[in-house]
Amino acid sequence: MKQTELLFEFSSVSIAAALFVCILVANEVSHRVGVMVQSRTDDEVKAHTGAVQASILGLLALLLGFTFSMSMQRFDNRSMAVIDESNAIGTVLLRTELLPPEQREPAKTLLADYVDLRVAMGKTDLTQSQQQEDQLQRTVQIQTQLWTLAVEATDIDPRPVTTGAFVKALNDMIDAQGKRTAISQAHVPEPILLLLFFVFIASIGMMGYSSGLSGKRILAPLVLVALLITLIVFIIVDLDRPKRGLIQVDQSALLGLVPSAAEFKHE
Repeated sequence: MKQTELLFEFSSVSIAAALFVCILVANEVSHRVGVMVQSRTDDEVKAHTGAVQASILGLLALLLGFTFSMSMQRFDNRSMAVIDESNAIGTVLLRTELLPPEQREPAKTLLADYVDLRVAMGKTDLTQSQQQEDQLQRTVQIQTQLWTLAVEATDIDPRPVTTGAFVKALNDMIDAQGKRTAISQAHVPEPILLLLFFVFIASIGMMGYSSGLSGKRILAPLVLVALLITLIVFIIVDLDRPKRGLIQVDQSALLGLVPSAAEFKHE
């Protein structure tokens, strides 16, 4: 579960702040270059510069929309994965009552521990790779123990309306856990984010160069545009950073299982 992306090691706030500083620096440098070549540039070149600036801004808008949609889709997938796993675990909790008495109580104890573990794993930052790995191994261990109990139960009671129903629910729960784990590690590809940042810096730099050629500079509106686009980039990155940014996946569906699982421990 170790993350290999460079940007994933940094928070969304630090990425947005560094990007904002870079674009201001790029704009200032480009403006000074434009002022230096202003006297040697005719009106036709200035017009072409404006056309290039408009093209880059159009490309930036396209990339922003595409990347935001991709990041939002992944966030929605993570939210639905939590709901799907919660429903699957809840079904197993209910169908535990269908097991023979020999397997029922051990299964209840394991499921109570499983719910606590899944809640804890949902709160663990993905950058804490060792803790995540330990929790995942414990998850697999409990799943294996539950499956062993299910196999023993089928030997005692092979009816599909009792033990068979529990086995199906348990299988769905294991599948839901695997799906959620895979989705939680799916991010917007880093080359797309880097391309977005590069186009962003280039577009603001081109605006600075164009203002240098014209000899007129409107700093306040430029900073406002840079700030607004930086905020959009911040939202994109934050949506793509589960369990560590300001925007968090709602865990209430899974937390709702805690009281029911706790009752199993006291029965």
